[in-house]
Amino acid sequence: MEATDDFPRRHLGSGPAQITAMLSQLGVSSLEDLIDAVVPESIRLRSPLQAPAALGEREAVRRLREMMAGNALQRCFLGQGFARSVMPAVIQRNVLENPGWYTAYTPYQAEIAQGRLEMLLNFQTLATSLTGLEVANASLLDEGTAAAEAMHMALGTHPGGQTFLVSNTCYGQTIDVLRTRAEPLGLRVAVMDHANPAWEEWEKPFGLLVQYPAEDGAVHDFGPVMDEGARRGLTRVVAADPLALVLLRPPAEFGAEIVVGSMQRFGLPLGMGGPHAAFLACSDAWKRRIPGRLVGVSRDSAGRPAFRLALQTREQHIRRDKATSNICTSQVLLAVLAAAYAMYHGAEGLRRIAGRIHAMANSLAESMKGLPWVESVQAPGFDTVVAGVAANRRDAVLGRAEERGMLLHARDDGRIGVTLDEAAREEDLRDLVWVFGGEPEAVRPLGQEEGFSPIHRRTAPLLEEAVFHRYQTETEMMRYLRRLEGRDLTLNVSMIPLGSCTMKLNAASEMLALSWPEVMEMHPFAPASQIQGYLRLFADLEKWLAEITGFDAVSLQPNAGSQGEYAGLLAIRGFHRARGEERRNVCLIPASAHGTNPASAVMAGFRVMPVACDREGNIDAGDLAAKAEAHAAELAALMVTYPSTHGVFEEGIRDLCAVIHEHGGQVYLDGANMNAQVGLCRPADYGADVCHLNLHKTFCIPHGGGGPGVGPIAVRAHLAPYLPGHRRFGGEQATGAVCSAPWGSASILTISWTYIAMMGAEGLRAATKLAILNANYVARRLDPYFPVLYRGERGWVAHECIVDLRPFRESSGIEVEDVAKRLMDYGYHSPTMSWPAPGTLMIEPTESESKEELDRFCEAMIAIHGEIMEVASGAADRKDNLLKRAPHTAEVLCAEVWDRPYSRERAAFPLRWVRENKFWPAVGRIDNVHGDRRLICTCEGMSAYTAEAEEER
Repeated sequence: MEATDDFPRRHLGSGPAQITAMLSQLGVSSLEDLIDAVVPESIRLRSPLQAPAALGEREAVRRLREMMAGNALQRCFLGQGFARSVMPAVIQRNVLENPGWYTAYTPYQAEIAQGRLEMLLNFQTLATSLTGLEVANASLLDEGTAAAEAMHMALGTHPGGQTFLVSNTCYGQTIDVLRTRAEPLGLRVAVMDHANPAWEEWEKPFGLLVQYPAEDGAVHDFGPVMDEGARRGLTRVVAADPLALVLLRPPAEFGAEIVVGSMQRFGLPLGMGGPHAAFLACSDAWKRRIPGRLVGVSRDSAGRPAFRLALQTREQHIRRDKATSNICTSQVLLAVLAAAYAMYHGAEGLRRIAGRIHAMANSLAESMKGLPWVESVQAPGFDTVVAGVAANRRDAVLGRAEERGMLLHARDDGRIGVTLDEAAREEDLRDLVWVFGGEPEAVRPLGQEEGFSPIHRRTAPLLEEAVFHRYQTETEMMRYLRRLEGRDLTLNVSMIPLGSCTMKLNAASEMLALSWPEVMEMHPFAPASQIQGYLRLFADLEKWLAEITGFDAVSLQPNAGSQGEYAGLLAIRGFHRARGEERRNVCLIPASAHGTNPASAVMAGFRVMPVACDREGNIDAGDLAAKAEAHAAELAALMVTYPSTHGVFEEGIRDLCAVIHEHGGQVYLDGANMNAQVGLCRPADYGADVCHLNLHKTFCIPHGGGGPGVGPIAVRAHLAPYLPGHRRFGGEQATGAVCSAPWGSASILTISWTYIAMMGAEGLRAATKLAILNANYVARRLDPYFPVLYRGERGWVAHECIVDLRPFRESSGIEVEDVAKRLMDYGYHSPTMSWPAPGTLMIEPTESESKEELDRFCEAMIAIHGEIMEVASGAADRKDNLLKRAPHTAEVLCAEVWDRPYSRERAAFPLRWVRENKFWPAVGRIDNVHGDRRLICTCEGMSAYTAEAEEER
């Protein structure tokens, strides 16, 4: 390996001299001595990881490219909810390949997230315009899980409901996900003929779902079944293709209350199944039950409109086991891409794209009629032609397609489907006619008229908001994206020290494959012979992650951490049921656990029993033992985060696991904090039975503003039969699909593969050690000013620390939120605020930040402490001070009138180095209460809101 190609040296923020300086500050002679003091000896690895030797950056990229060349790039007409699309180059270059967009975090601190919040509002507006409904969320994981969330919404308004009705024309993978989600809750998913529903056969139906267009491409009149469903009080859900909705009647017009679907066709690559942005739109009556994120418009301290996440009382860390969903994020980066695609093309451009696809489908269908090998041709609804082929010619058709490099859908009913898309060309039509036994020259010319009956044609307006008309030249789109990028504080600006979120470097070499056709243009249902590169990638990652965690088997399917939690708990449930122990349904969860833990447990059919923590923040071993004993006959699992949510390695983790096993339960380990374990200890070795891993944390997949993510699960051998299955694979005991695609968001697994390959075993171990050193260094520097709340038994923290700001509330009136907002003036994103303990900040510096950056952050915090002391001493006013009025915008600082008791310079440039790299918050402090009371969550409301703000002033 060439010295210049040594990736760990590039990934790790500090070199030997900086490490020595930090160790000296801590009074420790070596990094190994620090690790010996922090990580309990009883759980330490006895031998090195059996991971591959590190590759240089160029060699790793070369090997990945060589591997992915094993994927066959074919013209794909498989359809089934996934289609080729074309991402405009201006969007690819300025968003997908731009760290100013992909390194952002979930926009909890709205004042420094106005760019992506605006784009998410555009996404919501896009969804409402297409569907005809009033409210949409800021995206979900995929179409199947969005349909499952809609089912949960419906159940919430029908207590005692038992049956969810699903049309037999829905996608098979959606039905599978619904069944997986329904079974633990005692619900039934009944597949029905929507044209002739047998209403009286179903017990306590509470909702129904139809597919529009149907899985075979047909466009049905769902008016009668929707009307009857409304009469019977059922919640009506439609799963829709958003590109088809450009031409088709909006579902709201024929009775839909909730519409779900995937925005994949809006410029998002196939990516072997993801990541993609799903949408969920609903009528206004459902807005307080909508899952996931919802962006709304409020006002800032100057009365100007400002975007924010709205209705956050639905957060799991507040509602815990009463939460109606465990979804804690959105597919933000993908939603941004889809919204930008719609803006760039506008309504007319989208009509041209959809109209051309529809015209090509009509042309193909007409051209196939009368061909000697074709017995029947189903009239295309929007984009799909389904042909009945003579039985003795079916293999010939598929063979000819393979010969021409085409993938067609060999349907279970014996027919062959062809789904046209944005990437299709007229020469494809000629080849397709030949594939079905005709002469290429017989292709009918593309027509101009839509083939829909009047009842199905869209007459409703589409995308009338100004934002969908302004940016249709590349110059304007480029500048708009840059303007929004500048309103967001991301990792290419400064450290994002969010505890439990691991905002580490997303190296450019790890991201390269996301622009490769052989990675991004693969269909998730392509035959195994066409995806050999991906299968090798999956095998490598499964092997590596199993070695890193100590487990025996890995599933890569879950495409979010919350989904990984759910899948892991389903594996435990399946294990108990297979042993005839269905009664085991109690899940013990420490009070300090992530909020998604109890929500996931309830969704998996468990009863949540909280376990107390002691004064030091550790799990109360006595309380856990007592509850395990009291519920021994019903004990299913313990959900535990390690290192703990309080940022320490609990010494007694082996004993806690042993107690659960003694009483017949399983141990689920939340792997959110694997960043402190890789190469030092392994969950399976100290007693866990299953854990999920956040590849978007420990293994470098970027957060993208709140998504994408991957949350695979690793299990012991006895749980392996209960890993998620899919209609493409899985044994009889598999728990069923947890998302639409067999390997979830497969394309971004290339990021984690590249990271592990370039780091190697030693690099991974070095990263963990440096993450622990950095956290302890920050804790030591800040402790005299902001006391560290929890430490391990020997006085050290793990890879993150919690600092206590609660004493300042009484002495100065300063709240933790004031510190978070003031940090923006110094150019920093706040650490995790008021979680897991109210009035605290949870700081995780990660291994990829340099000592110099850590020092700058600490200097900012120490300077803020001085500002708090001015308030406490009376030198500064308790209500009108630097913290209460933060953040300070350029507009405020440059105003002619300055009526504040501190100088403009102190407000804007509190430390010398801030001048050199000043980040200006786009808006002042946002009024959250106002935004929830007057919820505006689409672009249409901006002008009205501005007028209202002017009136109030």
